[in-house]
Amino acid sequence: MTTVTKNEKLYYSISEVSEMTGLAPYVLRFWEKEFPILQPRKNRGGNRTYTIKDIEVVNRIKHLRTKEKLTIPGARSKLMMKRQGEEKTGMVASARAKTLIGNIRKDVQDLLELFS
Repeated sequence: MTTVTKNEKLYYSISEVSEMTGLAPYVLRFWEKEFPILQPRKNRGGNRTYTIKDIEVVNRIKHLRTKEKLTIPGARSKLMMKRQGEEKTGMVASARAKTLIGNIRKDVQDLLELFS
């Protein structure tokens, strides 16, 4: 279960997610089409709003594509199939850690901009 601390937002824009994950916005939009599990909501203006859970999915996909060198179909099938508990737990924990690191990176960048 994902818990939100008082410093975390409930929703993040595509530019914030891009900054947190190191992925270009066009990659995030492309992955939405390729991975049914990734479906961020859109607000009234049509802008994507990502939750922490969505960002964790992005980080899992990024891990599968970059670290495990899977193709998009391979990553899609690995995400969709039932995994053994330990493998799934490890991947989820890694995605959560990367999400937290991305949040910290964004906060530091915001502070640097504020003080410069």
